[in-house]
Amino acid sequence: MAKTYRLGPGTRLVNWIFAGMTRAGVGAPYRHILTVRGRRTGRLRSTPVDVIEADGQRWLVAGYGVSSWTLNARAAGEVTLRRGRRSQRYTVTEPGPSRAVPVLRRYMAQIRVTRPYFDAAPHSPDDAIKAELPRHPVFELTPVSPRRP
Repeated sequence: MAKTYRLGPGTRLVNWIFAGMTRAGVGAPYRHILTVRGRRTGRLRSTPVDVIEADGQRWLVAGYGVSSWTLNARAAGEVTLRRGRRSQRYTVTEPGPSRAVPVLRRYMAQIRVTRPYFDAAPHSPDDAIKAELPRHPVFELTPVSPRRP
């Protein structure tokens, strides 16, 4: 049975530390600060996330399960990722299982800290990985071109 993510004081402290490190451009190279408009309040919300690269494409995976950032990203259709001084806007789309399964498998293999939150393992059959998609959405990131005057 997969572990359930709980946002308690310890987790908030770790997220705060990782967010500060990521804003400074240090720490794990896959970690970024995701900023997305809240689906209810319209206010900008930020949280540290892990970005995975596969086949020349960037992806977001909800490694701890469906959370506020996943619901907000679905509603907004666009997010901003920041690491250090670099910032980039992206549109987000959820691909079909044929494209999402290899990304989720790669994510589980590379981001080991989230493995307890999955029932499947990186070496599990495709059907077991596919069964994880409702609980761990995968988002394809497409860069938004800067507007020109």
